[in-house]
Amino acid sequence: MPGVPLAQEIFMCLNEKDMNKPIGSGISRRGLIRLGLITAAACVVPYKALASVEDILSTERKLCFYNLHTEENLEAVYWKDGKYVPQALTSINHIFRDHYTGAVRPIDQKLIDLLFEIKITLDDDEPFQIISAYRTPKTNAYLRRHQKGVARNSLHMQGKAVDIRLPDRRLIDLRRAAFKMKAGGVGYYVKSNFVHIDVGRVRYW
Repeated sequence: MPGVPLAQEIFMCLNEKDMNKPIGSGISRRGLIRLGLITAAACVVPYKALASVEDILSTERKLCFYNLHTEENLEAVYWKDGKYVPQALTSINHIFRDHYTGAVRPIDQKLIDLLFEIKITLDDDEPFQIISAYRTPKTNAYLRRHQKGVARNSLHMQGKAVDIRLPDRRLIDLRRAAFKMKAGGVGYYVKSNFVHIDVGRVRYW
């Protein structure tokens, strides 16, 4: 793709099913064909340009978070040696907890992987700042009474949504990166300075 870094192109050619497979278990036929074409093209580029390809296809996936409400930081390698790391997922669940009640719920792994894809797309290692992640039904009902734009059946209650921003990026850049993934909902809240991302049906507002 014109203007898309080679490493990112390779990452994008592997679909979600492929990325969730253990390393060495094979990828889909379509993904294999696309990857083969891209790899062939890679033969004509300098070795230096391929340095980040190894990083993308490495056995580790790392994310960093900062919760604005609890002031907690987290750096977690949540995927290693071809599988999710339970302890890291538990830590992510904790920092994504309902900060009003302290309630914790498992966060959808598709959401975590989507955040990783966005990180790769933006080539950004800064922590995602969490504005709102998991919400209990009680918290969601409270927010509906006191704030505008809170959905009755919010995916936040299912651990499938997060409101975030990146301190070193324009909000529009984060929104565009999420939009390109076409992996769920993307809400753009300029006045509140955050982007809503979820893994529900694809929609934008």
